[in-house]
Amino acid sequence: MAKKQKGDIDLRHYDVIVAPHITEKATLLSENNAVVFRVSNDATKPEIKAAVEALFSVKVLGVNTIVQKGKTKKWKGVPYTKSDIKKAIVTLADGQSIDVTQGVSA
Repeated sequence: MAKKQKGDIDLRHYDVIVAPHITEKATLLSENNAVVFRVSNDATKPEIKAAVEALFSVKVLGVNTIVQKGKTKKWKGVPYTKSDIKKAIVTLADGQSIDVTQGVSA
C-alpha cells in the first residue's frame, strides 16, 4: 500500500470535525484569526489540527479544546441529561481564514 502524503484527506477527518460552532463569542474570536468547531468527544488536539489543515487547506497555529458538560433538564417533569459537547478553538496563521458558511470543499 502506498504511503499517505501529509496533506491527504483521511476519512477520519470527516468524523473529527462535526460542525462549526456559530455564536456571538465565536464570531468575536474570528477577529483574532480563530474558528470554533464542534468536534468528536474522543478527538485529540493533533487529530483536530490535521483534520482542519486537510479539509480547509489552511495553516493551524494552535488548538484549544473545551468539554462542555451536558445540563440536566426536565421535560414533562421527567429529568434527563443533555449530551456532553467538545469544542475546539482553532487559531489560524496570519492571512488565513475559513468561511464556515460555505462548508468543506470536496
